[in-house]
Amino acid sequence: MPASRTAAEGTREKLLDAAEQAFADHGFEGATVREICLRAGANIAAVNYYFGDKLNLYTEVLRRFARKLDVEAALSDRTAPPEVVLRAIIRMRLRGMFASQNPDLPFRVMMHEWAHPTPAMDRVLNETLRPLYDRFRDIVGAIIGLPRDHETTRLCVHSIIGQAIHYVQGRPILAKLWPELTMTPEQVDRIADHIADFSLAYLHTFKSARRRLPRDARERKRP
Repeated sequence: MPASRTAAEGTREKLLDAAEQAFADHGFEGATVREICLRAGANIAAVNYYFGDKLNLYTEVLRRFARKLDVEAALSDRTAPPEVVLRAIIRMRLRGMFASQNPDLPFRVMMHEWAHPTPAMDRVLNETLRPLYDRFRDIVGAIIGLPRDHETTRLCVHSIIGQAIHYVQGRPILAKLWPELTMTPEQVDRIADHIADFSLAYLHTFKSARRRLPRDARERKRP
């Protein structure tokens, strides 16, 4: 790679690193291009040069967070049993969240996003998160024997996601309630396996109970 291209890539990554922190601290509206460039040690015109404007930079930050979930490989495996894929997704998701020195950074950005929505969220949802979400529903639906759009399938998916997110969102509280907890790679994997075991136990129990119901009751959706 030519030296100029290497330097350009380095500047771009520094801008993204600085933007993550600035948007986490101040939100999209509060963070300024000047502050981001100052943190990155870049020229004030660098954001426009590499990203076009602040909104495109912010969108790329959200895309970067989505890529760090690192579950695409597990979701793309169409041959493995759904239980195996589900376990792999949970493990990859937790590993992805805790691979960073600041695993709570995406959630701090999202807190600002929820309070003051921007067009960037719709872009990232449709490009990156929705396909993953749909595939996740396919996997859970295959385990419990229901379509991906069934309410119970969605409830199960959100319950599993919520268990994983809890360990990041709840870190300040967990640090006080469970001070001995240190999120080493080994501990992250143990937590991932626990979430998988806990979730699969319910999914299999639900499927077995549903099989014992009369056919018309199985096919009836919740109101």
